[in-house]
Amino acid sequence: MQYADYQHLRFDLRANGVLLITLDRPPVNATDQRMHWELTEVWRTLDADPAARVGLVTGAGKAFSAGGDVSLLENLAGNPAAAVHTLREAADIVYNMINCDKPIVSAINGVAVGAGLAVALMADISIIADTARFTDGHLRLGVGAGDHAAIIWPLLCGMAKAKYYLMTAEFIDGREAERIGLVSLCVPAAELMAKAEAVAGKLASGPQSAVRLTKRALNGWLRVAAPIFDSSLAYEMLNFLEPDVREGLAAMKEKRPPRFPSAS
Repeated sequence: MQYADYQHLRFDLRANGVLLITLDRPPVNATDQRMHWELTEVWRTLDADPAARVGLVTGAGKAFSAGGDVSLLENLAGNPAAAVHTLREAADIVYNMINCDKPIVSAINGVAVGAGLAVALMADISIIADTARFTDGHLRLGVGAGDHAAIIWPLLCGMAKAKYYLMTAEFIDGREAERIGLVSLCVPAAELMAKAEAVAGKLASGPQSAVRLTKRALNGWLRVAAPIFDSSLAYEMLNFLEPDVREGLAAMKEKRPPRFPSAS
């Protein structure tokens, strides 16, 4: 794909080789079917552009990406064909980020949930504003923690914290995320983009082959965890075929706590 082919991502290629990628689907950059697919392809586009050395991804407005659009989630509920299709795309987001030779930096400017959170935390270097918050959120919907969490959270913050936050779906703010190791850095919101630009610029001016091969070597840890990730995606999609997810969707739309049938 060419940059002009994308509908919900904006691009700004800087003179130093930093490609600024902005998630832009107002009002909160929620991922509909088109945006979900674009988040699989953009890493291939970045990798194929000889002028781009580093990807820097952020969100337009106040949110990084506020989870899956209701239309996407409703289409998944009880729909095996949609579940199989989405499983493949969700895997592609993660694996295409891992396989992209060029380093990726995320500037997490606001709330991040779902596929957007996968992008934020699968970045090679993640920088979050102190005012930003995120949650994996799958358990709030009534489905297992798929997307990206099983492949990387235990490596980033340890199994005890990963289990706590993934099984309770509690929100984590920027300072706590840095404290437990889920992100690389936490900075004041006003300094976020300047810091992210500086880090991306440093990578862009460094020894390109060495930077890319260091990423490739370190991602060997993620490739070892690939079967765990694949299982988590399958379990998530299995849950989309069960009754709890319909209650999770209803509760989300009605802005109330869910009353899951399996817990009654």
